[in-house]
Amino acid sequence: MIALARLISLLFHPLLIMTYMLVLLLMVNPYLFGLSSLSEKPGQMLLLQVFFSTFFIPAFAMLMLRFLGLVPSLRFRERTDRIIPYIITGVFYLWMFYNFLNNSQVPDAYASFALGATIGLFLAFFINIFSKISAHTVGMGVFIGMVVITMFLFSYGYFTVDLRSLGSWRLNMILILLVTLLIAGLVGTARQMLEWHEPIDLYGGYLIGFAAQVIAFRFIF
Repeated sequence: MIALARLISLLFHPLLIMTYMLVLLLMVNPYLFGLSSLSEKPGQMLLLQVFFSTFFIPAFAMLMLRFLGLVPSLRFRERTDRIIPYIITGVFYLWMFYNFLNNSQVPDAYASFALGATIGLFLAFFINIFSKISAHTVGMGVFIGMVVITMFLFSYGYFTVDLRSLGSWRLNMILILLVTLLIAGLVGTARQMLEWHEPIDLYGGYLIGFAAQVIAFRFIF
């Protein structure tokens, strides 16, 4: 069970949330990006850009911090261990949001979701001064907020995903929300099983992440 908890924590690492949000929005409404399906090259290039900017480069920076001995462990168990990683990640997230805000090929919806993730990150950084809030559940709160806003923004009950050789799949947004909530619950359970957070840190993370998306939505729209 511990190995499973670690796997869940890795698969839904907070640095991957921006990439997952882009995948979902490209599936729900690729026309926002001037595309007809997720599989088109411009969409794939945007995915690579987001993945490298919000996951690969910050993750590499954290590895370098560990290599240089600036942090004792990549698990960042102590609040003080998280200060530099939060700052580094925040810089990349702000840079990404600024580029999206001035890019006509990126719709306002995803710019809003990127801002929500950035606000959530900085709120977590501030709260980390007083309490070891869970970055994982902040990320999942951001993701839940994105799904809920997408449902209301586009009023879609269903959407069709073209997977080429696998055919077209018609998916229900309510089902997507339920799956997202289930994953969020699994992530919170995994973090508690690993004894890295108290329940208040987990619940606070969900709340902060969701609130960050609402704030970003009101700011952009």
